[in-house]
Amino acid sequence: MKDLKYLMAYSVPLSVVVSFCFKGAASYTALAYVFLFIPLAESIIPLKHKELPVADVKDRALNRFFDWLLYLNVPIVYAILGFGLYDFSTASLRTYEYIGLVFSLGILLATNAVNVAHELGHRKSKFEVLFTRLLLLPCLYMHFTMEHNHGHHKHVATELDPATAKKGQSLYHFWITSVIGQYKNAWRIQSKLLKKHGAHFFSMKNNMLLFSVYQAAYLGGVYALFGFKIFLSALIAGTISFLFLETINYIEHYGLTRKKINGKYEKVKNIHSWNSDHVMGRIVLYELTRHSDHHFRASKKYQVLESLENSPTMPFGYPGSMLLATLPPLWYTVMHRKLQN
Repeated sequence: MKDLKYLMAYSVPLSVVVSFCFKGAASYTALAYVFLFIPLAESIIPLKHKELPVADVKDRALNRFFDWLLYLNVPIVYAILGFGLYDFSTASLRTYEYIGLVFSLGILLATNAVNVAHELGHRKSKFEVLFTRLLLLPCLYMHFTMEHNHGHHKHVATELDPATAKKGQSLYHFWITSVIGQYKNAWRIQSKLLKKHGAHFFSMKNNMLLFSVYQAAYLGGVYALFGFKIFLSALIAGTISFLFLETINYIEHYGLTRKKINGKYEKVKNIHSWNSDHVMGRIVLYELTRHSDHHFRASKKYQVLESLENSPTMPFGYPGSMLLATLPPLWYTVMHRKLQN
């Protein structure tokens, strides 16, 4: 029964539905839930970092229940996204309502699309690869797994990784360098893969080209069905979702670096990612917050990720840390003290 806690991950989509159904001040329900209720709850609920027995790790890794919890996000995300875009086209919204609702869609895409795609993107089965791409499509970030798996995990905590924030770098500067840097890296990685397989640029093996076509088709379809305003809404929601992701990237590795030994970077260890055992964020984000273990063993499924000893620990859960990161002076004050320790 304790594993039913992961059903809480669907509380974010539920909050988005509430936002669209009631509108008015309720248009901000999803925003308030993620960035007010969860941080407050995490400040009260005790941290949990109990390790799993070895036998339980194997059983949980093979339990398909945890996989289906991820798969269900595909129809949930598309149903709410479709409803939201349709609602934009038919409802008479005041400006403040529209802002709250488009942010709600962005949050939905960030937590239940990009985040789930991050988990599924480390898997090899064809239908899980398909689900990954379907989830990344409306986020306009289909290149993410290309760069993340082949670039970020290899170069994390080094100057070669645009997704690792340097000490003293603000979140807003990081957004620019990370988004542009990862996109460029994804094309470089794709180019190397094409050469490796002897394929030309206009080949079905050129996933980066296909991703561009798919995303253009998605936005084109939205425009054809609903018009320019809704096209713009889909574009804004997608942008919010990947900036949410980049904010998570920012807090996950901020200021952490790997040492060079004989001209080569040391192996990735648990000390090269910030960890968080705050319960609400762990559950809602499918254990993404146990990021040290994820980078230490990228093949581990979310349900068996653990809190590794001596991992750098974030002072707050993910939503609270993301809020703090939007205020660079306060972020530096808190995190530079943590880095010294």
